[in-house]
Amino acid sequence: MTSFRTFTELVLDRAAELGAEDAFIFLPDDAKGSVPEHLSYAGLDQDARRIASWLQANGAGGGQVLLLYPSGTAFIKAFIGCLYAGSVAVPAPLPTEQGQHFTRVSGILHDAEVRAVLTDSSAAPEISAWLASEGRTDVLCLATDTGEYGDPAAYTVPDLTPEHLAFLQYTSGSTNDPKGVMVSHGNLLANEAAIQHASGSTSSDRFGGWLPFYHDMGLIGHVLHPLYTGGSAVLLSPVSFLRRPARWLKIFGEYGATMGGGPNFAYDLCTRRVTDEQLAELDLSGWQVAGNGAEPVRAETIKAFSERFAPAGFRPEAFFPCYGMAETTLLVSGTRRGVRPVVRTADPEALEQGTITDPQGPDAPVRTLVSSGVVQDFTVKIVDPETRRERPEGAVGEIWVKGDSVASGYWKRPLTNTEIFDAHITDGKGGEDGGGWLRTGDLGALEAGELYVTGRLKELIIFAGRNLYPQDVERAVQSTDKALGIGSGAVFTVETDREHVVVVQEVRMSAVGTDLREVATRIQRMLGQELNIPAGNVILVRPGTVRKTTSGKIQRTLMRKLFLQGALTPLYEVLEPAVREIVADATGTSLVQAAV
Repeated sequence: MTSFRTFTELVLDRAAELGAEDAFIFLPDDAKGSVPEHLSYAGLDQDARRIASWLQANGAGGGQVLLLYPSGTAFIKAFIGCLYAGSVAVPAPLPTEQGQHFTRVSGILHDAEVRAVLTDSSAAPEISAWLASEGRTDVLCLATDTGEYGDPAAYTVPDLTPEHLAFLQYTSGSTNDPKGVMVSHGNLLANEAAIQHASGSTSSDRFGGWLPFYHDMGLIGHVLHPLYTGGSAVLLSPVSFLRRPARWLKIFGEYGATMGGGPNFAYDLCTRRVTDEQLAELDLSGWQVAGNGAEPVRAETIKAFSERFAPAGFRPEAFFPCYGMAETTLLVSGTRRGVRPVVRTADPEALEQGTITDPQGPDAPVRTLVSSGVVQDFTVKIVDPETRRERPEGAVGEIWVKGDSVASGYWKRPLTNTEIFDAHITDGKGGEDGGGWLRTGDLGALEAGELYVTGRLKELIIFAGRNLYPQDVERAVQSTDKALGIGSGAVFTVETDREHVVVVQEVRMSAVGTDLREVATRIQRMLGQELNIPAGNVILVRPGTVRKTTSGKIQRTLMRKLFLQGALTPLYEVLEPAVREIVADATGTSLVQAAV
């Protein structure tokens, strides 16, 4: 455990110790070969002091400061500047970028009681106009890339304790009710230590990443962890990765990166999009820790990626399936460094009844589970969400967590915090433990020390007495036709006099001219024959229709809401009469079935 009381103290010490050494190298999103930007520890320290002095001089020291930046070193300087000032950083997506809009950040602006907004000169005019439209002319807006502000020499180190808030991490969910996880300096230091214990990271490790800096995995894993270890990171923007996935993989050979990761879909994307010519130029032999988290980890993804990139030196032992969330700062569990991910097959019928057991025989149906690793710095219990009694080993229940990394709660949500962050386990005889458990909302099981995450409690489909996991149904749907986008479907239920399963699935544009009626029929046939699900409701839609969080998770609850509102435009659909009727009742009009 570090001897520092706050992350501010740690960065000040790293800057004094490492000086001119690179902290970050940022690769611009420019195919024309723009020069990479190097940011040393000393340079970061100097700019953070300038920003901190401005915040302190303008009454924002100790207050909440909204950060609205494109990917780049300007965000990193601003975030550390907030920590230097004793302010509470509030990272959020830049509304002027990537088709974002101001609805979400408007909610954050008011909820967080923001005193200042930091951004860059290209976005500042629109940000200022937005603040005026929100009636928040009292909130100052500073473009930090001009250098015409603040005095590094005037900066004073604040007197902070581990209990002081470092930042608010707003969870990706409903735009109408943003919830800011209150992450203290103590939480942050504890979780960075947990990441180090799980991954074996050292100061000699270099990170390679592309995740958004306002997302917890990108911020804590790829920006703050290199500072924690005294290492470095080579970073690029999410857009750069999505356009050219090979750019991310090149970092590991060209810059000697040893650690880096992303959601499962990132590895699928690389497997599909990296060409043989690009593969021949890659060197992945130095990649030691390939984090895979934020969404369900797929055994077929691990296998396909390992096989595809074996010629470039990638080893399966590098994969690091992990589990965590913003409410625990970030990581809860992870696979030990240099050890292959634990993969086990399970009987799907037993899993539907809440137990992980071996398949019935060599030819029996199976569901494959990938362990999210072992738990080292937390106490984790598997609890029945209804009775709140602890479940035995191998039994599925809600994952409950305790530890120094667990945040104190959501900003200004006392009632929710009592329910979510101070849960009590009962003994079934009227007694309770001391409480203090975080209810994660995730379902999983512990077996032989390994944590298996099976799904989300709120998204679990309870159908005819069976517990169906939507991600399994979605993957089964996508296996029926190559025209169906992997990771681009949403399965949920709607209720009339009974439960109805609804499938919303994107179709690749190259296949839009195919017989979509046959595609839908194939989906229905597979669900009925293989999964024993009456599937009368299939909606085929264009790419980009299925909503996802910033980390790539399918927003099934939102998709259900959009479906019931009649807000989806189908390429082809088939609906049961009862389902069509409730959609019509909700919208006042009947959905028009697209002509094929």
